[in-house]
Amino acid sequence: MNQLELIENRASAATSTGDKRPAHEQVYQALRSQILFGELVPGQPVTIQGLTDSLGVGMTPVREAIRRLISDGALIFQGNRRVSVPLLSTGDIEEMIFARRAIESELSRRATGNLQAADIDHLERIDRHLDRTIADGDVSGYLKLNQAFHETLYAHANTPILSDLAERLWLRFGPSLRVVCGRFGTQSLPDRHKEIITALRNGDAEQAARATIQDIEQGMELMAEALTST
Repeated sequence: MNQLELIENRASAATSTGDKRPAHEQVYQALRSQILFGELVPGQPVTIQGLTDSLGVGMTPVREAIRRLISDGALIFQGNRRVSVPLLSTGDIEEMIFARRAIESELSRRATGNLQAADIDHLERIDRHLDRTIADGDVSGYLKLNQAFHETLYAHANTPILSDLAERLWLRFGPSLRVVCGRFGTQSLPDRHKEIITALRNGDAEQAARATIQDIEQGMELMAEALTST
């Protein structure tokens, strides 16, 4: 199983039969992905017309997607038909650490009892591919596989409210994580996934939660360090 099969399985399933989602939903997901993986740089304004041209769609679905992303906290409106990804403050990062520790540790805790051996094997395959991206300095690959690991794990928690909150938090810090990757390189990035996987195989929900917290803290503290050094 290659990297694309791991991180684009949903996309390939959609394109095999044609994407039947409304245009505004397709645009929302495309912009959401660009934000999540740092393709839109924090603080850099982009015009609505520019997004319309780059995506090759009409103005209406772009406006609707932007409205939703502003509601998600992933974009801010700057006037004159411009939007941007928010710049994070030290206070923002402190709040995110608090929220992620509480929410994502609980997601890992609840997912532990719902995972089958095959599910854990799948997480381990994602992590092996992630290790390669770290060794190769592949920032884009790291961001996508790191998100895929956590999203796949949290999906087994069967807690839609908590999962939605976690997704919104990832949208807020994802672009800044891309900046951190560019500044420090992939070798400095956190990866406590093996401790999480070991805890999952042992059925140890509390250890899975603790390892998740350690993974979160390392990444967010590196982000805080990058912010204060600018």
